[in-house]
Amino acid sequence: MDMSKYRGMFLAESAEHLKNMNRLVVTLEGEPGNREVIDSLFREAHSIKGMAASMGYDRTAELAHHLEDLMDGFRKTGLVPPPVVDRLLAGVDLLEGLLADIEGEDPEREIAPFLGAAPQAVSTSAAPPVVALTPTLAPEKVVEIAVTEPAAGLRLLQIRIELAVDAAAPAARALLALRELGRLGLVQGCQPEEALLRQGLPVQKLEVRFESAAAVEEVQKTLAAMADIHRVTVDEVGDRATEGAGSRRDDGGRTVRVRTELLDRFINLTGELITTRYMLQAAAREERWSDTRAGLDLLARLISDLHGHVLQVRMTPLESITGRLPRLVRDLARKSGKEVRLRIEGEELELDRAILEELSDPLVHMVRNAIDHGIERAGEVLVRAWREKDLAVVEIADNGRGMDPDRIRRKALEKGLVSSAQLKLMRDRDLFQLVCLPGFSTAETVTETSGRGVGMDVVKSAVESLGGTLEILSEAGAGTRFQLKLPLSVAIIKVLLVRCAGRNMGLPITRVVRALEVAKEEVKSSGHQQVIALGEEMVPLVELGQFLGLPVGEPRITLPTVVTEVHGRKVGLLVDSLAGQREVFIKTLAFPLNRISGLSGATVLGDGSVIFIIDPQTLLSPGAEMSAKLKDGV
Repeated sequence: MDMSKYRGMFLAESAEHLKNMNRLVVTLEGEPGNREVIDSLFREAHSIKGMAASMGYDRTAELAHHLEDLMDGFRKTGLVPPPVVDRLLAGVDLLEGLLADIEGEDPEREIAPFLGAAPQAVSTSAAPPVVALTPTLAPEKVVEIAVTEPAAGLRLLQIRIELAVDAAAPAARALLALRELGRLGLVQGCQPEEALLRQGLPVQKLEVRFESAAAVEEVQKTLAAMADIHRVTVDEVGDRATEGAGSRRDDGGRTVRVRTELLDRFINLTGELITTRYMLQAAAREERWSDTRAGLDLLARLISDLHGHVLQVRMTPLESITGRLPRLVRDLARKSGKEVRLRIEGEELELDRAILEELSDPLVHMVRNAIDHGIERAGEVLVRAWREKDLAVVEIADNGRGMDPDRIRRKALEKGLVSSAQLKLMRDRDLFQLVCLPGFSTAETVTETSGRGVGMDVVKSAVESLGGTLEILSEAGAGTRFQLKLPLSVAIIKVLLVRCAGRNMGLPITRVVRALEVAKEEVKSSGHQQVIALGEEMVPLVELGQFLGLPVGEPRITLPTVVTEVHGRKVGLLVDSLAGQREVFIKTLAFPLNRISGLSGATVLGDGSVIFIIDPQTLLSPGAEMSAKLKDGV
């Protein structure tokens, strides 16, 4: 019997069991006498053993059997010592390596050295080293790579590989991708480095410089066919003529798991839509206008229902990216010699899968920072999530030393980031945003993990690219909180429609603090800047049209104003008129429009007109420039 067709199923189910084992072992370390956890670990290992044996993967089955026996012994004693916890984690790492071998259709690696170390590992009081996935904590380190020019007939390619957010063994997946590329040509270098990947560095994206005679399409197809690869982008280095016009190719095949009850609902909705279509056709033909109106109302309800269910297909619980945090925190705490407790709340909250895939790395950055520079000797890291209207809020907090505003001021002045006059006007919440500038750090020494601020520019950029905001709250001696406010979905959003310089535009509701009509007498002058008072805060006013390179409209009796927030400061955008809210489907922009700062997408309104969606965060950010102007017909 040919068992190869069952290999994918075996790998998927085994990866799920390994994910559970990682979580359970970390729980066991804190609760060594928890019999329920011990029993669960036994069952997970038993399941892998049975599947591997039936598939003929002898070494995988033997290793799983060894871990099963190990747990069976402690089911009787009820207390698992620390050295065994380390051994269990090492065994799980080795199992992940074996699964990577199976997926790559390579011979299963040797397990004899691990099995031979069993007596010493269990009896000694010193913890043995974790074999493969102990994270090496310097993912931001940039390594210079010697690059040779491609020989005649060879192409030099820059490849970007994005792994699925729920990939069970991301480091192993990245190594498999490098191995596949090695069959097609020469891998000149990669970031993160291959050595770090072999040590189990958690990775979501892999950048590869690659030389090959193979066609770009062949490279793309080879990588896209691999499991747990979310997206592949291949660029020919130096080919500027085709940049944005075809050199970037996204993989065409992706799969998601959909609950059968959702599929049943889709079928039922399709039937109702077909029935409604015939009803409307008959009513219109016979000029029964009351029935036509009733049919349109029913159609609107069905479309709304369909919209909700389609979004459900894209939604994934936050747990899919927080599942690796317990192991990460455990290893970081041990490496730094600190006692750190991780608490996760609200991980059942569901977000768009695309958002979670971009949020995975920023989440790891912030947890690392919290442990390395927030907590001193002992403390707690809290990751919690909740929903606020149409937003998801993800908060990463520690109860450590907190940020020192005076220290941040000194560093900002030393680096020439702001002037003394600007610092005097800054509130603490504005000051804390400075840690998100590239390279900004108040750390006196560089550690293996990161300095406060290292990677925070990446975090802020990722959050804002998703249409979200990042707020930093801190109090000396009481800890620091990073609050990420994100839309639940990136496909369908609510926008505020405005008219500016004779054009309709949309601004995401998540970017709007409030919209109001301002009387001219309410406008004051502060130097050369027009401002209005909102409560106790003076809000500067700017013409949206000027930032878009559009002519300012006719003088207005009142000033329609959209108040937004950029880097913690409120700004009023002056427009010609406010046209209400609308739920729209966002379409991505193609080259060259995707190069224009401040444009996040476009949508088609009910009358067939196309409008741009404006992102004030990127439009008004310091240094952002319009690389093109919006002209008639664009």
